[in-house]
Amino acid sequence: MLDTTTNAAPDSTPVQAHSPAHSPSHSPWTPERVEQLRNCVVAGLSCSQIAAEIGVSRNAVIGKIHRLGLSPGRPAAPARSCPPRARQPRSSPQRQFLRLMFAPAPSLASDEAVAAAIDSTRRCSLTELAQGQCHWPIGDPCAADFVFCGNQVVAGFSYCPGHAQMAYRVPARRRA
Repeated sequence: MLDTTTNAAPDSTPVQAHSPAHSPSHSPWTPERVEQLRNCVVAGLSCSQIAAEIGVSRNAVIGKIHRLGLSPGRPAAPARSCPPRARQPRSSPQRQFLRLMFAPAPSLASDEAVAAAIDSTRRCSLTELAQGQCHWPIGDPCAADFVFCGNQVVAGFSYCPGHAQMAYRVPARRRA
């Protein structure tokens, strides 16, 4: 039977867990360099400038500053004489347009009443449908008489004003 234990030569050296480049004796951060780093940070130099001064990479400087708990030395923003203005939430131009377009619209009882009020005078098939024409489908897609509205669209939308009102609903305000 074979012995499966390791037969290491008595003169072999043990394998180190860390590479020599990462051992503390080969660190680029000598006490002199650390002191130089601290002075440069206090002086307000950028990380790139500190790296060029010390002779290490910018990432090495950033890492060491972080490990030492130093601040990057950026000057604080000057205090404002007046408080900042409250910002209004921005809404997209499309949503603003929809609010303006549909705000005064009378409330209709149902979608069928709105659809009946839209007169699709330029009905067209998919192959005839062009840019600038309403893409609202009319009828059953499986039927032979299936068409699209074809009316002039609202700029920036795929539908005419009547169908855009059906497609893009402005949500009702919530009651508190």
